[in-house]
Amino acid sequence: MEILGYILISIGLVLILIGYIGVLRFKNFYTRIVVSSVMDTAAFDTIIIGILCIKGFSYFSLKILLILLLMMFLNPLATHTIVRGAYTSGLRIGEGKP
Repeated sequence: MEILGYILISIGLVLILIGYIGVLRFKNFYTRIVVSSVMDTAAFDTIIIGILCIKGFSYFSLKILLILLLMMFLNPLATHTIVRGAYTSGLRIGEGKP
């Protein structure tokens, strides 16, 4: 079970790296925020599940599972709020750094 946990943590770190490369690659704010949000959520989920596999099931794992569920709800909500604020403040689709 520990080996699976370490594999999941490694996959999560690779997803963080892919998200970082995606943020650097894209020029538009909206595509950057989508890439960072998806990769952040996926990486966080796999890392937390990896930690759960390493630690086993206990009271600690229930707390970590609660944090996981909370982040799965709050991360897309925060991303939507940031994107909506950018759109209502006048940043149009297609604008970004040159």
